[in-house]
Amino acid sequence: MAVSGPVRVAVVGAGAFGRNHLRVYRELELAGAPVRLVAVVDCNAAALDEAAAKYGLPRFASVEACIAAVALDAASICVPTVHHATAAAPLLAAGVDLLIEKPLAASLVDADNILGLAREFGRIVQVGHLERFNPAVMAAREHLNRPMFFEAHRLSVFTPRSLDVDVVLDLMIHDLDIVLSLVESPVREVRAVGLPVLSRKVDIANVRLEFENGCIANFTASRVSTERVRKLRFFQPHQYLSLDFARKDLLIIDVTAAAGLDPAQLAAMAALAQQAGGHPTAGLSLKKVAVEVGEPLRLEIESFLNAVRRRTVPVVSGEDGRAALALALEINAAIAEHAARTGLLV
Repeated sequence: MAVSGPVRVAVVGAGAFGRNHLRVYRELELAGAPVRLVAVVDCNAAALDEAAAKYGLPRFASVEACIAAVALDAASICVPTVHHATAAAPLLAAGVDLLIEKPLAASLVDADNILGLAREFGRIVQVGHLERFNPAVMAAREHLNRPMFFEAHRLSVFTPRSLDVDVVLDLMIHDLDIVLSLVESPVREVRAVGLPVLSRKVDIANVRLEFENGCIANFTASRVSTERVRKLRFFQPHQYLSLDFARKDLLIIDVTAAAGLDPAQLAAMAALAQQAGGHPTAGLSLKKVAVEVGEPLRLEIESFLNAVRRRTVPVVSGEDGRAALALALEINAAIAEHAARTGLLV
């Protein structure tokens, strides 16, 4: 049954991610959207007090206490990944729809438990793969035509955030989810290498995937870089598309006389075309696509609330989140196998 009044929402976890969810829900509420922020939950007293005071909310140290005191329709789960399943279970059993930050869970067992409870209690689970709502990604979907080669780079400077998971589950999983949704073909082969640098988990990784339809995808992720890079390029018949997640830009290079060149040559020529300000260069026509303006997190939360109100399958379903998690864990297994084979310590 669709929710008739404002969707009553709690945010579970008042850390960096939770604070952003709190901000967006309140912004939507103040803008007149049919949503009401009603509670914040965190076991960290200092973070809880700060968030509750800032937004004037009832505060709870546990999900169970919140459920007992406040009527809820939906919640964002923004606690560390290892606690996702524990936080989700009582909420789902209480009839609460969930937006769970990525990755869906720390293991496939936990993920399946979450999805099983969602089915049992008829609840919606959306996974917070934020980049699906990046305006450049949404614009790129309008131009898909059998993409056959992807190159993804996601680099970040080191911070103590999210060190409960490795770089594959922390950063690369964004690009894994996007590529899975664009290719729509099973993965045939995984090759991967990764190393810990500043933490006890893998901090930098490189992955090559081959899909059953012949598509190839290369991924590089690092959380120990000296710069911040979030880019995705992909090639399809007679076209090359370049996305910059940070700038929310999409460039499309249409190929005419250069159709016989290999991807590396196309990339080099595209760079020249871009430097030329968009003028045709050696058979390439560069076009910067107009994309809708919008904050990805706000678009994500609006999409979640829409699914809650209408009882529809969310844009990033629990099953999508499980697929990305399963691939990330397969990549981690390949990294461990490579480390054992080469004598590296991971």
